Amino acid sequence: MLTSIIAVAGTLLGCLVTGVMQHRVTAAARAEDRAEARHQAVVDAVADVATALAAHRRAMWVREDARLRGAAAEEIATTRAESHATRSAITAPLVRLSVLAPALAVPAREAAQAAFALRGAPDAPTLDARRQDALAAVERVVEAAARSVAGHQSPATG
Repeated sequence: MLTSIIAVAGTLLGCLVTGVMQHRVTAAARAEDRAEARHQAVVDAVADVATALAAHRRAMWVREDARLRGAAAEEIATTRAESHATRSAITAPLVRLSVLAPALAVPAREAAQAAFALRGAPDAPTLDARRQDALAAVERVVEAAARSVAGHQSPATG
């Protein structure tokens, strides 16, 4: 009888240990899946911010170039409307990135400010310099994101 009790207790203990181990493996897999989803969300948010800033930078350059060369009022109005639309399109991706990756919020806002700074350039060389500054600011965001993402990868993903 003692042998039967020990056998049953051993079986129950084995089931318990197996269950605990399976729970831990499942929890680890879920945590890895969440980390991968977060990683992908940050990458997507950075791409969305960079895309929105590129569109606005281009629209601002076209707008300011038209202004500097003395384009017709209709062309200036059209380019102004386009730049307003692209500026508005920056808000959502910038907020999403700031929430997902607070460490990237400051460089992302600086990149947005650099794109906004194209407005009112006094001459074509200044406009080109401000455009280059805006390009470099986006590169800084991408580089900061790459460092941030690389620092948070799990050993299984790289």
